[in-house]
Amino acid sequence: MRDLPQPTLPFSLIGTPLRRARLRSPALLTRAPALPAPAVAKAAPASPATAACAQPLQAVWARSADEIEEAQRLRWQVFAGEMGARLNNLPGTPAGLDRDLFDAHCEHLLVRDATSADSEVIGTYRVMTPAAARRVGGWYSDTEFDLTRLRHLMPRMAELGRSCVHADHRQGGVIMTLWGALAGFMVRNGLDTMIGCASISMRDGGHVAASVWEQVRRTHLAPIEHQVMPRLPLPVEDLDSGLSVEIPPLIKGYLRCGAKVLGPPAWDPDFNTADLPIMMRLRDLPARYRRHFLGE
Repeated sequence: MRDLPQPTLPFSLIGTPLRRARLRSPALLTRAPALPAPAVAKAAPASPATAACAQPLQAVWARSADEIEEAQRLRWQVFAGEMGARLNNLPGTPAGLDRDLFDAHCEHLLVRDATSADSEVIGTYRVMTPAAARRVGGWYSDTEFDLTRLRHLMPRMAELGRSCVHADHRQGGVIMTLWGALAGFMVRNGLDTMIGCASISMRDGGHVAASVWEQVRRTHLAPIEHQVMPRLPLPVEDLDSGLSVEIPPLIKGYLRCGAKVLGPPAWDPDFNTADLPIMMRLRDLPARYRRHFLGE
């Protein structure tokens, strides 16, 4: 997923920024080619009646290479500009874009600010479906974690990543708009499980990340049959995991929605983050969130 716990820094969640060739939370060819009609159902275009009642925040699915580039530009601003991440872009990627080999195979969810002059993209998620994972040869997350125990879930699983929100719009509305659109996407496409990773900055050397892991493992660890192992583990045994720290807001939001942490965090040296693997299943949504996101 990569999801950056917003304002702290984002399933790659509902999962974030993705990168190397991974879930990576947190795009292809010198210019992404014009996309064919998606293999999966996507959000229907707004009807005239809907357009007449335009909301300040509008969730749309990218339908063109230009729209995907808008998401990639926002990702670059957040990941490289704010976080200082080393982005392993595809050769020929224009300056100011975050583009990897997964982008051309994924669906890209955008939130636009309808009050701005150019309907600026202020939030995004990248979604990999089972069909996309087959086309590209695997899940982005598998570059960070051994996903063997999730194989039985993969036919109905979506991977969320490269998630980020513009620095001026991190008050919660954008994330709720993204989550509402994601829930509809899951239902329309017969998917029931989302995975991704929530990223925690390691600017302090990893002590905060180790402390967050110590908290969530006691209360929200998935059962053994769903646990995954990091390929490059964060050395939590060498860190101070007893700090009194707040769980980042975005991770708190996932947990309130019934998400489970799938195991200990991986270390992402490119982004200098600790990535917690997270899974959310629609059946685990509390009733109030089912009403809000699914209209039940």
